Amino acid sequence: MEWLPLAPFEPISATQIPTGEQWIAQIKWDGVRMLTYFDGQEVRLFNRRLNERTMQYPELSQPSTFCRSSSFIIDGELIAFDENKPSFHEIMKRDSLRRLDHIERAVKRTPVVYMIFDVLYIEGKSVMDKPLLERQALLNEYIIPHDNIQVVQNFSDASQLLKVMKAHQMEGIVCKNTESTYSVAGKDKRWQKIKIFYDLHAIVGGITLNHDTVNSMLLGLYNATGEFVYIGHSGPGKLAGMELQNLTNQAKAAIIPEMPFMNKPERYKDVLWVNPQIIVKIQYMEWTTHGTMRHPTVQAIVTAVHLEDCTFKQLD
Repeated sequence: MEWLPLAPFEPISATQIPTGEQWIAQIKWDGVRMLTYFDGQEVRLFNRRLNERTMQYPELSQPSTFCRSSSFIIDGELIAFDENKPSFHEIMKRDSLRRLDHIERAVKRTPVVYMIFDVLYIEGKSVMDKPLLERQALLNEYIIPHDNIQVVQNFSDASQLLKVMKAHQMEGIVCKNTESTYSVAGKDKRWQKIKIFYDLHAIVGGITLNHDTVNSMLLGLYNATGEFVYIGHSGPGKLAGMELQNLTNQAKAAIIPEMPFMNKPERYKDVLWVNPQIIVKIQYMEWTTHGTMRHPTVQAIVTAVHLEDCTFKQLD
């Protein structure tokens, strides 16, 4: 049997925790959404953009070590840790690799954990029309937890979980209706994410240098009419060493004479304008009334996202 990759069911953004006994809450893990497919012979991994990532995560190449089913499609988040919490920057170190020798070294250097929270197929049968609690019962029956395989835990007190996430500076929580079925490529209020920190993919439109290395980036998004809009600036954030040097080299090679933004940044002294082609993932606290991000931090350089996806629609 050959399965075509499926776009996952996604939560909508919310600011209030839903109420009622039919709701449970889960930790929102800051990683890479990944569906794992096993047809009885071959394992394949695809992310939410339907890009294959089987080669990048050899830890999941032996399905019998983590699932008792003869065939399955499971859904979860692949995460990697920095010193004390999940880090998107760390998981990108694995997700961006393309050479087998680099991947082999990274397995030990940057271990991953697969946080499994749903199942679409099990034993050759679709279970997407079953309510969430029944699908979770199947996960508990079939998944074999160990160091890098975990089933995501449910919490009944979403407010308390959100407080704990804030105390640990985690990303947020996801609230799920226990009666929800799984909708491929769906996105509706049966799953709702409440985020402490928000994130988006932005494009670098300008830089400043310190000792010939990027120390600040001016960032933008495209609006509905295709104009490139300035949305704030950030330091290098989690980029350091060779990653920062690579960014610096890319930006220097893309310098242009004119400002690419349709609106003027609040600070542009000593800025070198850059052709909008470098995409970074940004984490920020909130969107200001001036149309800029508050406390943005660069998490990683991103290559699996297209320029046309870097729009204000990400804020919906």
